[in-house]
Amino acid sequence: MFKKFTLGVTLALAPVFAQAAATVTDAPTPTTPKYQGIEVAQTQAGFEQWVKSFRAKALARGISARTYDRAFKGVKLNTRVIASDRKQAEFSRQIWDYLDTATSPKRVKNGKAMVKKHKKLLRRIENTYGVEWSVVVAIWGLESSYGSNMGDINIVEALATLAYEGRRQKFGENQLLTALKIIQKGDITPNRMLGSWAGAMGHTQFIPTSFDALAVDFTGDGKRDVWNPRKPDDALASTANYLKRNGWTKGQPWGVEVKLPKGFNYGNASLKVKATPARWAELGVVQVNGKRIPNKGKAAILLPAGADGPAFAVFNNFFVIKRYNNANSYAMAVGHLADKINGGGEFVREWPRGPNALKLPQKIEVQELLLKAGYDIGDVDGIIGPKTIDALSDMQIKAGVQPSGKADKAALKFLRSRVR
Repeated sequence: MFKKFTLGVTLALAPVFAQAAATVTDAPTPTTPKYQGIEVAQTQAGFEQWVKSFRAKALARGISARTYDRAFKGVKLNTRVIASDRKQAEFSRQIWDYLDTATSPKRVKNGKAMVKKHKKLLRRIENTYGVEWSVVVAIWGLESSYGSNMGDINIVEALATLAYEGRRQKFGENQLLTALKIIQKGDITPNRMLGSWAGAMGHTQFIPTSFDALAVDFTGDGKRDVWNPRKPDDALASTANYLKRNGWTKGQPWGVEVKLPKGFNYGNASLKVKATPARWAELGVVQVNGKRIPNKGKAAILLPAGADGPAFAVFNNFFVIKRYNNANSYAMAVGHLADKINGGGEFVREWPRGPNALKLPQKIEVQELLLKAGYDIGDVDGIIGPKTIDALSDMQIKAGVQPSGKADKAALKFLRSRVR
């Protein structure tokens, strides 16, 4: 029997980027948050009082009065930020649904276009930091759709709102102080420091503390500008620097799809169990093409959908990606998208979607048919969200059919019969 290996997998104690740092918790929502022991009502007047009180703390941390006043000019309580922070996920997604959209044909096509457009830059970054350009581009694609969706919220306003509102007081205050430090250094002006409601900024969505620690001035202009829509140099180089500083190994894959032997001890399918490729070979684990697992360091076996789905041998680079966003699905998406941009294909073994589940092309067809029928369901992206389900249900009700509440093969058949 295979004895479990002892290992020390280093995972981020907290997500590095706000996409993960802003995960909604089950903590109660305080109606009267406290600042320095004083209850403050969540109103614009209360927020202004908080801003005045926080000023002393910022100045004590080395932020100049000029920087603080300049950064907070015109800043108000942002109710959009509070609503986004409190909103629970509207629908859950299986790993295959997430990967379908994260590595969709459109995202792969756009990624290849970005590689062609920035070929020289990406080669320089790879040569400088020893991180493959395809991985950097994949993170870019997932974080901001290659710079097309970097966020439009004033970062100082967003973080001040989070700190004042109270649910994320510690996170908000810490990130806000660092954001002010970045402004004071001259990397960016307050009006250009835009991003998401949770404080993520630029092409690859750095939160301020990550930016301050790892962003680089790759253009040599004296500023670390990860926001420039026409020049992603600093943002992409900063991402490569982050991966390098966290232990990236050039030439090592994130993972490979494998085939497990009959009688495999599933207790060893754990990210806490790492073994050499030779040891896995002794246990009958091989790549899906029958070849041995690459001799690129120790690997762990990952079963993201259980024993009925694809299996993977994941290497240290998989865990490095998780330092960027501490989720297995995200690390898989980055690796898989990078492979596809490099010309790779889909996984060999099918996901256990169920007999009536739709694959990505069929999901896209559902949305296209609903659009053709006159429904505004947003972007045709293959993500079956509330708008798609509501439109489908409306069509079914109008046709005298009981609404199913799900987009499956039966729903697609119905739409094909109704939309000409």
